[in-house]
Amino acid sequence: MDSLITAAGRALAAGDPLGALRRVALRDDASGLALRGIAMAQLGDLPRAVVLLRRAGRAFGAKEPVARARCVVAEAEIALAARNLGWPAAALDAATATLEAHGDRANVVHARLLAARRLLLIGRVDAAAQVLGAVGRAGLTPSARAVQALVAAGIAIRRLRTAAARAALAASLRAARAAGIPALVAEVARVAALLDAPAARVRSPQGERPLRLAEVERLLASDVVVVDGCRYLVRDGRTTIRLASRPVLFALAQALGEAWPGDVARDALVARAFGAARADESHRARLRVEAGRLRRLLRPVADITATPRGFAMTPRRARAVVALARPTDEPHGAVLALLADGEAWSTSALALALDTSQRSVQRALDTLAAEAKVQSLGRGRSRRWVAPPLPGFTTALLLPAPLPVD
Repeated sequence: MDSLITAAGRALAAGDPLGALRRVALRDDASGLALRGIAMAQLGDLPRAVVLLRRAGRAFGAKEPVARARCVVAEAEIALAARNLGWPAAALDAATATLEAHGDRANVVHARLLAARRLLLIGRVDAAAQVLGAVGRAGLTPSARAVQALVAAGIAIRRLRTAAARAALAASLRAARAAGIPALVAEVARVAALLDAPAARVRSPQGERPLRLAEVERLLASDVVVVDGCRYLVRDGRTTIRLASRPVLFALAQALGEAWPGDVARDALVARAFGAARADESHRARLRVEAGRLRRLLRPVADITATPRGFAMTPRRARAVVALARPTDEPHGAVLALLADGEAWSTSALALALDTSQRSVQRALDTLAAEAKVQSLGRGRSRRWVAPPLPGFTTALLLPAPLPVD
């Protein structure tokens, strides 16, 4: 490898794409194309970067499998930055295996960190933790240590372990500063700031108040029944009852939880669960049926009892009932939460991250666009969606599970 290629590689590792391009901007050999592609990716021209990396992969040919594998890893990183979450993960796995077989430890670590970040982004937290565990700690560069700790913090956040998240973010910030990469330092600081933003709200007859993530963690560990509007479940310290597939039952449970220790009138429950402006006998009959179903489901944690004017919830083992709501009442808050990371998302990537249909995501985006809350870039298959950051609440930390859609 000649001196210009070596110098360009060092510039890219230090986060200096312009310095790299000054050395290889006119190079059309395989190594030059690869470094130009990575530089263009760091400068934000992702489509051009992909073209250059694919040209480099073809130029390296079958006789240079390590170099081709490195191009695949670089393309996977661009796909992650472009929120192309449908990019074939098998290609990255194959490239990782090639690099590992040839002893390229640094790029194996980089590939595994990319895989872990993608898994975390689409909500596969346990799988992300498993991949991260395979990275190890020995011999990592400062930038790799920073990313490793950042992924660990993301996993801890999704698991509501705020002390572990803060410790991981502190380690990530130290490593990012040691690496001297401003963009990485800024990313760590941005995630750290989210820990102090409201992540949910508690609703009660006295009103509502915001909770930070640590407060949510303490609430879920306390001796109360939590009607969790972030994940659509009801739980106490021993039992969790998931209602994401039962939207009517969850609406009833949420209304009863918000009213505790009081009851809720039948007409109010009909409006909340069925969306009926005026209740008639058929609605009241259906309410009795649904209340009976909810009573059977919640029996391990709470009783649902009839009162003269409606229904009430009473905890069986816990001392209280608390209703937890999302940090915003925006009906498409989950879509906005993903878009608020500042990246441009495709509808397919949003659907994959939210585990819902692409058509449902498109309907939500059309509604948000009509309200000037999001905007699209490009056309056809290259169309992407962006949104400004939503101030004042945690965006991607407590993304709700999607309710069933028609």
